[in-house]
Amino acid sequence: MASLSEAREQPARQLWDQVNGVHAGMLGISGLDMHMQPMAPHADPTTNTIWFFTKTDADIVRAIKPGSRAHFCVIGKDHDYHACLSGVIEVRPDPSKIEEYWSSMVAAWYDGGKKDPKLTMLSLHVDDAEIWVSTGNTLKFGWEIAKANLDDDKMPDVGVKRHLQFA
Repeated sequence: MASLSEAREQPARQLWDQVNGVHAGMLGISGLDMHMQPMAPHADPTTNTIWFFTKTDADIVRAIKPGSRAHFCVIGKDHDYHACLSGVIEVRPDPSKIEEYWSSMVAAWYDGGKKDPKLTMLSLHVDDAEIWVSTGNTLKFGWEIAKANLDDDKMPDVGVKRHLQFA
């Protein structure tokens, strides 16, 4: 369950924990008439970068040009955490990152293993994000809705929204 206090006090740390805690999110290239697609993230909070394994012949790879920007959207496993991250994306088959993030799950997609000729990586350098964290407590949610309905000037306090910027 996502913590409202952590969203207020340490939203960046919570964001990276959530990104690393999901199996997949939705990745899309900004400004293109192309649907977002599910991708498994490998986040490096020290560089504000998310790495994705993919194949060189994938539509998303062909769509990336120098300076392309992308969005990556995540929904936490308990559905009480939502985030949209954006930044510059590039095709970057970094051997050290392939080694670092390689797993049996990744290997299942590549017949040639780490040496598969179609294996490449995308790096999304995140410079901007927005998070929405809601209470997972049904009783608190109901109480806040009831209070708001009794007082027309009061909004229900059921979550936190934060805008984050990274260098």
